[in-house]
Amino acid sequence: MIVVTNRIKVKPGFAEKMAPMFTAPSPMHDLEGFKKVEVLVATSEEFETMDVNMYWETYEQFEAWRNSDLFKQAHAHQGSSHGESPILGSDIIIAKVVAVTNS
Repeated sequence: MIVVTNRIKVKPGFAEKMAPMFTAPSPMHDLEGFKKVEVLVATSEEFETMDVNMYWETYEQFEAWRNSDLFKQAHAHQGSSHGESPILGSDIIIAKVVAVTNS
């Protein structure tokens, strides 16, 4: 399994407002290999950080999503909203799950 983290820096006060749009029902949730999405938020005085963690069975299944028309459609409206964007920057981090404990 892999975890793809989109680490997004946003202006203070926006992370919790934006988080539900990453977990709302989407065509991605029905794709082969997709497991779940979770959003973690950390705050500081200068900015907030959202870690949008997407769990996939394999890297190839994630890549199929990232190269799909569904992905392009889901991201087509980014930056087209009115006003200044609250997003200050983002990074993609891809990690392989190598150990897990369940309670």
